[in-house]
Amino acid sequence: MSVIKKIYGIVRLSLNGEQQDYTQGSIPRAVFLLAIPMILELSLESVFALVDMFFVSKLGQNAIATVGLTESVITLVYSIAIGLSTAATAIVARRIGEKNPEDAAHAGAQSLLVSLGITLLLSVAGVVFAADILAFMGASAEVVKEGAIFTRIMFSGSISIILLFLINGIFRGAGDAAMAMRSLWVASITNIILCPIFIHLYGLKGAAIATVIGRSCGVIYQCFHLFNGDRILKFKREHFRVDIPIIKSIIKIGWPATLQFLIASGSWIILARLVAETGGTAASAGYQIAIRNFVFFMLPAWGLSNAAATLVGQNLGAKQIERAEQSVMLTAKYSAIFTGFVMVLFLFFATPIIRFFTPDEDVIGFGTLSLQIIGSAYIFYGLSMVMTQALNGAGDTRTPTVINLICFWAFQIPLAYFLSKGLNLKATGAFIAVPVAETGIALLAWYFFKKGKWKTIKV
Repeated sequence: MSVIKKIYGIVRLSLNGEQQDYTQGSIPRAVFLLAIPMILELSLESVFALVDMFFVSKLGQNAIATVGLTESVITLVYSIAIGLSTAATAIVARRIGEKNPEDAAHAGAQSLLVSLGITLLLSVAGVVFAADILAFMGASAEVVKEGAIFTRIMFSGSISIILLFLINGIFRGAGDAAMAMRSLWVASITNIILCPIFIHLYGLKGAAIATVIGRSCGVIYQCFHLFNGDRILKFKREHFRVDIPIIKSIIKIGWPATLQFLIASGSWIILARLVAETGGTAASAGYQIAIRNFVFFMLPAWGLSNAAATLVGQNLGAKQIERAEQSVMLTAKYSAIFTGFVMVLFLFFATPIIRFFTPDEDVIGFGTLSLQIIGSAYIFYGLSMVMTQALNGAGDTRTPTVINLICFWAFQIPLAYFLSKGLNLKATGAFIAVPVAETGIALLAWYFFKKGKWKTIKV
């Protein structure tokens, strides 16, 4: 009973969002205090992704393919958002570890300024070239005709994507994981409520409208607490005065992080296109359903890896280098246990998971095969995420970028084409390339983390 009470106390404390000093005390306690709200934050987002796919799948293969192909390209926006968020988390966490919340708020405000200019360019390009984007991804003429409006609406809401990720990165860097959780909950719950209503009223484009509205509500909630709340960070007008040295520091850390995720997402885009080319609409639809489930179970591991990033940044700021390393190793252990369980789930229960989303036997067949093959190395995905996020949290964003470049572009893509077209394995070849490359990333990230260069990075 005492163990249950202790667990309940940690969960309640983590969700209350009370200010904590993560540079002192029990490391397991620090990991869980940060990870619980981060896991819940991202899990609800993944629940929305599955709910969205569930309702969209009722509109047929073309709708599923449109959403999947659009999301594949929208990951480019996510990459920029995550890159900026990574820089903000690293700098804010370091300043918080130094017990300097005023400079932490200033750095966060400067990161918002950087994001606004980038968002404008992305939104305009996506709206103007929506149909061309779908065509480039290998969509059929019918999918392009039906889906262009969905893609256009999604890109027009790029600002809500970038700000939602960026501001949550600022909260996480400050150790305020509960606030990041609540803001994404606002966005996701709004999405879940509006999605079936808007799809019923407007069809496929209704899903896009609901998503943009939901994310915008989350951003409004974030801004209220940044400017008017009583959290550890509170933005003031003077924080937004342009500070070139801080902006340079954000860009220095942020551009490799952005490139890091662009490399990864670009590889996923090419694989999605390869699946569509070699397997057709049914293979593309099955693959996209499998990927949604893949992401659903991976996001809790993202929560653990984000906790590692915050702990590394704050402990480096407090000159607690050994504690930073111990935090990462413990988090990696927890992630391996979780992803190992999911790996077994995917290997033995892939068919009922895919069948829940569609009655189409062709789509079920491709989705099952995809989920089983990709899920066969699931434990390595969790390990690679913790290690790369730990490096990112220390401000060493270049090392994971080089790892991604080698494993995704120099290895995964050529392997996928060789298996799919050279050996005529078609879509199956693209599926096989994923776990092979991800295993390589995990091993390389582990090696460079243990090498320890990240301990000397200044931000």
